Amino acid sequence: MTSARKPALAALTAVAATLAAYTLLFGVQRTLFIAVYAPMIGARFTEFLAAMGHGLAMDLSMAAYLTAVPALTVIAAVCGAGRAASAILRSYSWIAATLLSLIFIADTVLYSYWDFRLDMTPLFYFFSSPKAAMASAPWWQAALAAVGVVVVTALIGIFLSAVYRFAPLPPHGKAGAIAVATVAAAALFIPIRGGFGVSTMNLSRAYFSANQRLNHAAVNPAFSLLYSLSHQNNFSGQFRFFADNEAARIVSESRSADIPSDSVGLNLAAPRPDIYIIILESFSSHVVGSLGGETIAVGLDSIAASGASWQRFYACSFRTDRGLTSILSGFPAQPTTSVMKSVERAENLPSIARELRKAGYATRYYYGGDANFTNMMAYLVAGGYDRVVSDRDFPISERRGKWGAHDHIVARRMLAELPTGSDTPRLTVFQTSSSHEPFEVPFSNPRFSGNPRANSIAYTDSVVTATVNAINGSQRPSLVVIVPDHYGTWPMRESLPDLVDRHHSLLIMTGTALRGVPCAPTTVASQIDIAPTLMELLDLSADAFPYGVSLIDPSATHTAWITEPEEVALVGPDGRKATFNVGSETIEPGSDPKLAKWLKARLQLLYTDLDKLRRNDRNP
Repeated sequence: MTSARKPALAALTAVAATLAAYTLLFGVQRTLFIAVYAPMIGARFTEFLAAMGHGLAMDLSMAAYLTAVPALTVIAAVCGAGRAASAILRSYSWIAATLLSLIFIADTVLYSYWDFRLDMTPLFYFFSSPKAAMASAPWWQAALAAVGVVVVTALIGIFLSAVYRFAPLPPHGKAGAIAVATVAAAALFIPIRGGFGVSTMNLSRAYFSANQRLNHAAVNPAFSLLYSLSHQNNFSGQFRFFADNEAARIVSESRSADIPSDSVGLNLAAPRPDIYIIILESFSSHVVGSLGGETIAVGLDSIAASGASWQRFYACSFRTDRGLTSILSGFPAQPTTSVMKSVERAENLPSIARELRKAGYATRYYYGGDANFTNMMAYLVAGGYDRVVSDRDFPISERRGKWGAHDHIVARRMLAELPTGSDTPRLTVFQTSSSHEPFEVPFSNPRFSGNPRANSIAYTDSVVTATVNAINGSQRPSLVVIVPDHYGTWPMRESLPDLVDRHHSLLIMTGTALRGVPCAPTTVASQIDIAPTLMELLDLSADAFPYGVSLIDPSATHTAWITEPEEVALVGPDGRKATFNVGSETIEPGSDPKLAKWLKARLQLLYTDLDKLRRNDRNP
């Protein structure tokens, strides 16, 4: 070998070794992830090997991304800037080690809670309010995670240093060596893209099994995070199944299908009653006996028995920010993003409060936690709430919970500020928070000794029951709407593997102004139907809420919209359903064909509207 060729070979070796090193790191991470979650995944050894194989292309893609900077330092070294290139490479290695350790630890910890691989969701929560984002985690878990990050960073950093000692930067070379180094760097584009085929690398490459968690095991968490980040804009380019006019035609068809009506006959005894919307943290049908659940929320059972209680009602999503926009704006939750992340979009959403202000209502919002969490304050203020009461409005002595002021404190404040001697009707939203991890509440029910989850539900249930009784005892006519933001607290997710069953929620309407009760409607519905239902009850236009349908409209086709990061489902009036797998971008087996077509058209138009919201030119 001539001396002229040595720099070329060293350059090629350095790039290849770096690519191999990062690929190996991702392989080790997947192995450890599988080892931790093997009981939850529930697969055979050969299936785990298949997950390793299906994840390899994504590992190579992400490794190539991480090798890009080292490849540039290789070119710089061959060109004669070896000292500067070496300093850059050392710094970059430790930065990469830190970022990878954060990704690996966060992904491993959060999967047990969320059942999907790492994306932008935790970053959004953390940066909007670090204190609130950490409120769910016990201190020891946060401390252990921090130690884990330090240890993993050190191990990755030492490993990369060893790789660079084995394959150091090349010496200064001539034109041929520079050409080899440049070609080696350019070749990284091939694994980044995912090969020479038509389709580029995406999450669907990892999907190969009917076992969703096995597919998750194949997903590279760093790629998942990067993919999520890159899909927070250009929404109009996502989920393109039909021509726009065809998608609009299908959606129109789905809202007026020839299906026997299952609406319910409700009306109001007063034209402008006070409206109360009580949003329950992490409740579902599974805690209410009359809805087929356990007898935990006994107060809600009693309220439901004297009001309207929907038997087939579903939460639209799995997190509060997505649930709030579904309830208060009638805007469907999205699988790959949260519209509340984008202030410029959230401020253009329709709003129950804004529509009721036009009708002469005063509007208030009560929440014991940090209203800046997930950009909630910006959303509420833009949505037309005259006043938002949050944690900062309570003295420190009353902010004893991890999430701020406990539910009974907030309810007491709200009831103390009920209108007296005024003819102005009022919209009041009360968002609870205490039935959330870590489930530390100032309440102890002997029935749930040793079960903090169930005890926290019983606590919030007692607060809501007392609040509804107080509202009904006032002299003003009232309509009370009770709905959870999402499922979550009870039972554990592992016992609810079916998406639709997991999201089975509750909707109760009661109050002194409500006629047509008691009743237990079997109408299929979800959170986006609340806003148009309220508008029809109040004899107001529901044009601002085109996605949902009124539950008292006999001409509407009633369906339920359900989303998670991995799946979107549509439940039909007759109980049939269709599910779209976001990762593999396919309709899942067993889905009803007509509902599947409706689902895809609605998903497409939803993302088109997301893009328009930024410019405030939505024209549903």
